[in-house]
Amino acid sequence: MSEQPRSRAAALARRLLITPVLPRPRLRRLTQLYAGLYMYGLSGALLIRSDLGAMPWDVLHQGLSLQTGLSIGTWSVLVGAMLILLWIPLRQKAGLGTLSNVVVVGMSVDLSLWLLPATDFLPLRVLLLVSGVLVCAVATGCYIGVGLGPGPRDGLMTGLAARGLSIRLARTLIEVTVALSGFLLGGTVGVGTVVFMVAIGPLAQVFLPMMRMPEETPESPTLSGR
Repeated sequence: MSEQPRSRAAALARRLLITPVLPRPRLRRLTQLYAGLYMYGLSGALLIRSDLGAMPWDVLHQGLSLQTGLSIGTWSVLVGAMLILLWIPLRQKAGLGTLSNVVVVGMSVDLSLWLLPATDFLPLRVLLLVSGVLVCAVATGCYIGVGLGPGPRDGLMTGLAARGLSIRLARTLIEVTVALSGFLLGGTVGVGTVVFMVAIGPLAQVFLPMMRMPEETPESPTLSGR
């Protein structure tokens, strides 16, 4: 009798999770995952502090923050959690990276904003903008490369693409919609937003192969007897 509930739980985990068991090398995978998630939040804070335009999702978080008084990081967590609920009808699978993304990125944004001072010096603001885009590209390669699940926003994009939209069209529609919504709420849209939307795809494509970790297979010797 005990085997039947256990097998049902295992089947449910396989349906809902990309990686029910953390693949090896575990320490390196976890280190890269959480370093990438922290850097992703840092990149958002760099763009916000540049005051030249935030990344589209942070425009929304910033606008919601201005309207409610909750921090940008708090809204990042709340929006991420709500997006995962949208995955259910889209039949997207989450992973440890997905769940960690929701919490860690939001915390990282708030911490980084606290550490980074605001500035009116234009050359420094441009440097913050460029640094934010580059850090985001590295961060994207890190957390996607570990293969522990996409971020909640990426999963929404791939879920819509699985329903017939191209990846490019799905991403464009999502980012334009959230940026416009955030702008109407008071978020900062500017040249930085446009630079991010144009540059992040090609740059992430450069860094992702560098950060991608090999996937274990059932035939892998590291899994034998375990």
